[in-house]
Amino acid sequence: MLPPRNPDERLRARGADTRPDGRFEPHARMRESDGWDIPEDERLLRTEVVTERPRSIITRNTSPDISFDRSINPYRGCEHGCIYCYARPTHAWLGLSPGLDFETRITAKPDAASLLARELARPSYRPAPIALGTNTDPYQPVESKLAIMPGILRVLSDWNHPATLVTRGQTVLRDVALWAELAAKRMAAVGVSITTLDPSLARAMEPRAPAPATRLRMIRELAAAGVPVRVMVAPVIPVLTEPEIEAILTAARQAGATTASMIPLRLPLEVAPLFRDWLDRHRPGMAAHVMNRVQAMRGGRDNDPRFGHRFRGQGAEAQLALQRFRLARRRLGYHRESAPLDCSRFGPPPRAGDQLSLF
Repeated sequence: MLPPRNPDERLRARGADTRPDGRFEPHARMRESDGWDIPEDERLLRTEVVTERPRSIITRNTSPDISFDRSINPYRGCEHGCIYCYARPTHAWLGLSPGLDFETRITAKPDAASLLARELARPSYRPAPIALGTNTDPYQPVESKLAIMPGILRVLSDWNHPATLVTRGQTVLRDVALWAELAAKRMAAVGVSITTLDPSLARAMEPRAPAPATRLRMIRELAAAGVPVRVMVAPVIPVLTEPEIEAILTAARQAGATTASMIPLRLPLEVAPLFRDWLDRHRPGMAAHVMNRVQAMRGGRDNDPRFGHRFRGQGAEAQLALQRFRLARRRLGYHRESAPLDCSRFGPPPRAGDQLSLF
């Protein structure tokens, strides 16, 4: 059971409603009345940003069902506040709540570009596409002020290093020229996540993320600049967004997306109770139906974390959604896979005074 909301905090455009303790905390905290009913002024809960100075910026993984082996995340936490976000449990590692803390207490890594340049310069480094935004969105609202991403993209372009991006943040349009520069060398691909075309549902589920119409505009402008764009119909939520699979694919194709992917809803660890609480607050009449359908895709549980199953689901529910997606993708003329990115030109940028190559 989640703790009750703090009555002294006023929430505006937040996905979670409370701060459940993380799974590593030794004690659970609950609000209790002490009998002193002293009224306090309600304060608006605002986003706090702190900086982190890590020693490295490239994260490696060996997951058998993930297509990349390295990634960069310039931020911990995400102000978009998507209630279903699978990254929420990572805030527990910081001693913070995967609930409201995840979307209001953000950690930024302003030295990301210099760290990246240093790591690429190591003699032992071997290039492969770097995935950006695999945990939290690098183009979340705070990026418009901190501008960490342009530095990262300039380093990647200078070193002729390929990169992919997953985002729903409209600040990516600020960097269209940088993405187009990489794309012109076959070194960039961008994925834009669209969960629903219903602006009211999007506002409730993803309170500080751009509206669906804005995400379609992002696809349109990126594609017009020559950047290959994948529409990511993710997560597909039974009952709520699953009926929109074909509509989302159609709208994204018309906007210029050339590839598409789909992932059913995942509810790992602390995300499951947070999502259940959100359903009770925003869609109480549909809550039981949604969760019954989720469990039908997850072997009777809220979540199935097994490799090979977590991104696909199982059973008739999952297979039907996947079949609909594949039929629509083929009918609309999407490519099945993105073109491979070019790693062959990777190398240090020229320095002043260097002799130019003749070949």
